[in-house]
Parts: sequence; C-alpha cells; structure tokens
Amino acid sequence: LTYATDGQYLPESLDTLNHFLRDHYTGEVGNIDPELFDLLYQLRLVLRSDQPFQVISGYRSPFTNNRLRTTRSGGVAKRSLHMDGKAIDIRLPGVALSDLRDAALSLKAGGVGFYANEDFVHIDTGKIRSW
Repeated sequence: LTYATDGQYLPESLDTLNHFLRDHYTGEVGNIDPELFDLLYQLRLVLRSDQPFQVISGYRSPFTNNRLRTTRSGGVAKRSLHMDGKAIDIRLPGVALSDLRDAALSLKAGGVGFYANEDFVHIDTGKIRSW
C-alpha cells in the first residue's frame, strides 16, 4: 500500500491503514500517526527486508487499554500511546528481535520497547526513550 507520494500522505490509504490497525478487541478505528508508517518504512530500509511486519497491537481504545492494564501482569501503560495511534507492537519474519530493536533504536525517532518474552518490539512516535 502506498501511503504517501511526493511527501504528501494519501488520505484514502491512511483510512485503509487506520482500519487495518483498529482495536482488535472492540473494532474501534483510531487515527494512526502517519509518522508511525514512516518509521516502519525506515525500519524496512535499515533492515533490508521485504517481509511484511507482523502486528501484535496497533490502535487501542481507552476501554481496551484499561482492560489490558487490569487483566495482565504489567506492561500496559495507563496513558499508552497506542490510544493516540502513536504506537505499534511488531515483529518482522526473518529478523531477530534484537536486530529489530537495534534498528529501531538507530533511527532515534521515538520510543522503543523490547519485549523478548512476548516476542515483539514496541515502537512509537513519542519522546526518544527505550526500555
């Protein structure tokens, strides 16, 4: 899916991506920050991968976020950037999770969380930080 051309985001493509990354518990569609797609694109370039990302979690409604916070043993922030459409949890087939994390950190473009036991990397368009 081409989501931008000549530096301009394509609204119809963004709508399609918003729907694809909807809250998979409630079906609620949020507005995903287009810069998150830019990060994913940059990751593919850095890693020289043409594999599709596997998405663990995209947009989360406040209801879902609260439910996950109270039913899981930690790891879900009260004010998660997933609720703002600014975060995504991913893995990339054929790429070691640690390499995916390192590539995300090298971009210096937002938050990077490494969840080895859960088998995903969190990236977001918030402040530069890592955990």
